[in-house]
Amino acid sequence: MFKGSMPALVTPFRNGALDLETLKKLVEWHIGEGSHGLVPVGTTGESPTLSHEEHETVIETVVTAAAGRVPVIAGAGSNNTVEAIRFVEHAARVGADAALVVTPYYNKPTQRGLIAHYTALHDCADIPIFIYNIPGRSVIDMTPETMGELAKLPRIVGVKDATGDMARVCDTRITCGTDFIQMCAEDAVAHGFNAVGGVGCISVTANVAPKLLSQMQEACLAGDYATALDIQTKLMPLHKAIFTEPGLVGAKYAMSKLGLCADEVRLPLTGLSDETKAKVDAALVHAGLL
Repeated sequence: MFKGSMPALVTPFRNGALDLETLKKLVEWHIGEGSHGLVPVGTTGESPTLSHEEHETVIETVVTAAAGRVPVIAGAGSNNTVEAIRFVEHAARVGADAALVVTPYYNKPTQRGLIAHYTALHDCADIPIFIYNIPGRSVIDMTPETMGELAKLPRIVGVKDATGDMARVCDTRITCGTDFIQMCAEDAVAHGFNAVGGVGCISVTANVAPKLLSQMQEACLAGDYATALDIQTKLMPLHKAIFTEPGLVGAKYAMSKLGLCADEVRLPLTGLSDETKAKVDAALVHAGLL
């Protein structure tokens, strides 16, 4: 169920409020373009600036709109275990297929604390859980050994890995087993990630180029890494341009150029500089999207 290209969905806004009609249209568009799943309310979905009620509304809207056609992995993380339990329980209640739980940021738990946090979330609801390991944002890095301990729990099924470390994929295969689902979180290395044991990418760029990224992932899954590399080369300038400033801002700007949604973001994020807009525009042309 969990493989291929899964957009880490942006959350569209209009005049400061959730734009749910546009969100529903994006779900339809992504499914039509071949995306293999949807991941609402991760960092790319501006989870830090959504209220709890908005967070839950977005998850429920995406689950309802997807209607079982593709799996939905609901963002459900927090550095507060009680809050994360609320989000995991809500994801299970509204019919999400899995929950994505980021390693607790800012308060820097030990590896022992990570095991306690994820065990509590595993035990709170009957829903598969993906660990989101992103030390660049959360500061804490879950080691492969810790992940191996958590993988013994039946509903800890995989990881969204944002370390960018190809050796980590192999280490995780050893500690967690070959059935543990490894999804890349870095578009620029997704091709190589699959070559060493990954099965897909939870992607920011897929907000902009879902068809190309679904084709790339399908080529990787078929073992056709030459075709996948051709697509990755076509998209590499876009990967880089989108992340010149915070990735979700770049993604929303690119989507606005394609008429998909407004480029509105919430403070403390701001719109792209003119220099970065020019980079994104050029990358869209290079990818054949504009």
